[in-house]
Amino acid sequence: MDFAVLFREKYTFTSPHRRTSAFYITAMSRKKQNVSTTSPVPVEPPPKWFGPTGPISEDFPEEEDLILTRKLTETLQSYDVYESKQELQHRETVLKKLETLYKEWLQEMCDQMNVPEVVKAKVGGKVLPFGSYHLGVHSKGADIDALCVGPGFLDRKDFFTSFFEKLKAQKEVKDIRAIEETYVPVIKLTYEGIEIDLVFGRLAQKSVPEKLNLLDDKYVLGLDKRCIRSLNGYRVTEEILQHVPNVHNFRIALRVIKLWAKQRNIYSNSLGFLGGVSWAIMVARICQVYPNATPATLVIKFFKVYSTWIWPVPIQLHRVKNCLDRNIWNPNVNPSDRCHQMAIITPAYPQQNTSVNVSRSSLAVLTEEIERGHIVAQEIQQKEANWSKFFEKQDFFDKYQYV
Repeated sequence: MDFAVLFREKYTFTSPHRRTSAFYITAMSRKKQNVSTTSPVPVEPPPKWFGPTGPISEDFPEEEDLILTRKLTETLQSYDVYESKQELQHRETVLKKLETLYKEWLQEMCDQMNVPEVVKAKVGGKVLPFGSYHLGVHSKGADIDALCVGPGFLDRKDFFTSFFEKLKAQKEVKDIRAIEETYVPVIKLTYEGIEIDLVFGRLAQKSVPEKLNLLDDKYVLGLDKRCIRSLNGYRVTEEILQHVPNVHNFRIALRVIKLWAKQRNIYSNSLGFLGGVSWAIMVARICQVYPNATPATLVIKFFKVYSTWIWPVPIQLHRVKNCLDRNIWNPNVNPSDRCHQMAIITPAYPQQNTSVNVSRSSLAVLTEEIERGHIVAQEIQQKEANWSKFFEKQDFFDKYQYV
């Protein structure tokens, strides 16, 4: 089941007939001109789709949509979610300094391991941000998730010992700690006042090229699970950005949904609700089926679509190629996947469900909040409410009196 099935919009179901009619008219006109109808007929390339199905609507915004978006962005700014230009530049500087430190450490490790000079000269190394910062939707004071990419001859243990000590020796670094026994091993630290989470991923090669396309699945094939999980933080984030038609509108809409979810106390993967990547995938799918919509329209459509969504029908940003691969989420192949209450699937191989922590009770809360959001969105559209009502904070202890 997909958007075309759930919402039987005219566009999806008439497009095949439009192509047939176009072919027929072209053939008839060629016949009138005494041109052989058996000769090749120019065929227009199919339109580019950003998702597994075509758009529900490609309507362009009207003036009312633009006014709604302006009011939405003004309301969003009043919640002080944006960083200043100086704060953004400081983040960029911190990441560059960390990458310099990381590359220095790689050179030191090459000397320590007596690596040939020709290999050492090309060993490279990269520090790639991912998560909300890379998506461009991080809030003030938020941490930065970053992937350290290294060559295959390094041992993972070296990263959590040798590089850890190098970081610890820096005067700019505070509150550093290594957490190895977790789903994705990480070094947590504060660098010049900014919280950083560093993960480590090795490539099955001797060097890390400057121009590195980690979206190519060849880089994760044959790697151990910890490396795949580390690399996939960046890969998933980048895939999301690659699969939306308008990144600017996507970012504004996602900021709105994130703020709304936090205000309504449903932004938490560990508490059984949804984390940042889940909300990002859900918003990205709406962007795919309404490619020309303004941020305000995307937010309204978000609640319209998901208030009637039939869970656990999966949300996916593209079709999975190898459905028989047991490493990817597939309830037809993996029995454990059939127990999931929601299915919001990552776009990078191996595709995984980001909402495995959702329980029957937390799904009920999520559904209730999305339905409330849909009601408020309709009121806003009908000029019976403003966007501030949409962001009204929920009193946790008032709602959950018997926790």
